Formats: sequence, structure tokens, C-alpha cells
Amino acid sequence: MKSKKNRGLNTLNDEIRNSMYLKFCHLNPLSVIIKTNIMNQENIFIATDHAGYKLKEELRIKLEGLGYKIADLTPNTPDAADDYPDAAKKLADEVLKTNDRGILLCGSGNGVCIAANKIAGIRAAVGYNNQAAKWARADEDANVLCLAGSILSPEYALSITRYFIETPFSGEERHIRRINKIKKIEEKN
Repeated sequence: MKSKKNRGLNTLNDEIRNSMYLKFCHLNPLSVIIKTNIMNQENIFIATDHAGYKLKEELRIKLEGLGYKIADLTPNTPDAADDYPDAAKKLADEVLKTNDRGILLCGSGNGVCIAANKIAGIRAAVGYNNQAAKWARADEDANVLCLAGSILSPEYALSITRYFIETPFSGEERHIRRINKIKKIEEKN
């Protein structure tokens, strides 16, 4: 007869064989195992203006290397004449159409965040650290993460982004109530 410990391991092995994999995410200071179905993983849209271009490229490569499906909405070369509201609108439209999530970058992260939040249904948040990104997902069910392309290192941007991607919405009643109040504000304006 198998011990309870071995039965748990066999269940885990069965899940992995059924197209599940475990992703280890190093959270300060604990390591948490997050289970993700790679076959049904959402697209993650990414877009930037010229100020966030370099970081966007590094972040996209790192995320793709981790197995994420990245849909890059940015032109292949940076253009100093581009404007962050255009990138925000393009990404927001895709996020709303597909119900996937997005990552926006500009110099400070603030410009794209302001622009994206003008679009009903978008809940964009500036990811200035890991905890802010985690709370944006868990509490506000944010669907767009905004990053400071001129400030963040690629490693820290990746950490913040992983918190955003890997944190589920808590679904707590108080957070649902608050999101519904935001929706009512959007409907009135």
C-alpha cells in the first residue's frame, strides 16, 4: 500500500503528465510553486514608446525564454517621434478584445498608465515594485502592468512582471465591490 506522501507525489506527476508544469517563482523571501497550464496560457501583449523600447526588448526575450506567449505590438525599431498614448490605445484594444493581459512601457510608466486608464475596462497599474504588482492583480484585478523603461533594470522589471502575471485575482467580495464601483464610474463618464 502506498503512503499518503507517495500518493501525493503520484498525483503531482499525473498533473505534470497532463500538460501541467510547475514554475518556481522566487518571492521575497519565500519560494512559491505556481501551477500553470501551458497549453491554455493567455497571450501577454506588450507595447512601448521609444523611451521603453530597450527594456521592452530585454523583457520580451526573458519572458519568451520562460515559456510565456508574448504578442509584441511595438514596431521593430524605436521612433523618437512616437507617442505613448498610441501604444497604450493599441495594447488596451487588444486586451479588451481578448481578455488577456498587457504590459506597457514608457520612460516613467506613468504616461502609458494614464492613457490606458482612459479606456473603459482597462485597469492599468504602475509596477514600481513587486508588492505593487502583486496587489494590483490580487486586489484590483489589473489587466495592464505599466513599467518605467528609463528607470528599471531588466532583472527587476522581470521580477515585477512575474508577480503581475503569476498572481491571480483574489475574488474577495470587497475587491469585487470596488471594481464594480469603478465600472459604474466608467459607465457615467
